[in-house]
Amino acid sequence: MKKLMEHIYEVIGGTPMLCLNRITKHYSVKGNISAKLEYLNPGFSKKDRPALQMIEDAEASGELKQGQTVIELTSGNTGIGLAIVCQSKGHPFIACMSEGNSIERAKMMYALGAEVVIVPQTENSVKGQVSGEDLKLVEEMTQRLAKEKNAFRADQFKLDSSYRSHLLHTAVEMWEQCDGKIDCFVDIVGSGGTFEGCAEKLKEYNRNIRCYIVEPVNAAVYAGNNLINEGRHKVQGCGYAMDLPIIKKELIDGCIQVSDDEAYQMTRDLARLEGTFVGISSGANVSAAIKLLKGEYEGKNIVLILNDSGLKYLSTGLF
Repeated sequence: MKKLMEHIYEVIGGTPMLCLNRITKHYSVKGNISAKLEYLNPGFSKKDRPALQMIEDAEASGELKQGQTVIELTSGNTGIGLAIVCQSKGHPFIACMSEGNSIERAKMMYALGAEVVIVPQTENSVKGQVSGEDLKLVEEMTQRLAKEKNAFRADQFKLDSSYRSHLLHTAVEMWEQCDGKIDCFVDIVGSGGTFEGCAEKLKEYNRNIRCYIVEPVNAAVYAGNNLINEGRHKVQGCGYAMDLPIIKKELIDGCIQVSDDEAYQMTRDLARLEGTFVGISSGANVSAAIKLLKGEYEGKNIVLILNDSGLKYLSTGLF
């Protein structure tokens, strides 16, 4: 156990892994699903890791000056992580977020000392379903405010730190916790940093490990599918139907599609059967793993991440 810590960001990382034996039994599949409990980070999500990495890398390079404002576009999780890190390190933080994301996230960032700018969705958008077009509006606002405030942009979609946090830490922890017994890694992509970092490192350990991108059925662009219903779906923070610059496509061994209903049901099953109170994207990851275990990966070992806490979705229809 670590000794007494002086800063909250020192708590980030080192999360446990849980074998989802009750889920595999419930779905009558053979094999193992090992889930990294990233919702136990202080900001209740995996995004605490890139938030810390981006700030510390920028401070070390001199790009981020002492007391300088930090700004970022967020669905909420990266913003919460940045709010925690920036508050501890003395950087004012501005979060730009679409109104389509759950209100709990905005309230958390505000409570943590952030300035939160809520950007209206496009005319045809649905609340709770943030599209790529909605994200473009948030990006425009973020760029404008960054110039006005002379702020450092903690760009999770472009900065190498976004994936390096998972390459240097998350994947290493998974490998050690599973004693290297990993056949497959699955991950639903938002900014793409988790997939890129973990896939790159796991393949470095063992080039035979297969890495699959998980996507909402309506926005399965990596699978080469056309958008359905304008790409709308209910898996917040993921599936923006866009090409992600941070991902090296040679790392992708395949794509799995998950429907909103499948993601919702699995998320509820995770709470009821495993006691893991998580968000919708976590349900999507586990649903994808079950599909693989029902097919060519029967009897194999699959690793994945439970991305964030279900506490961030209490205002939605999830529970």
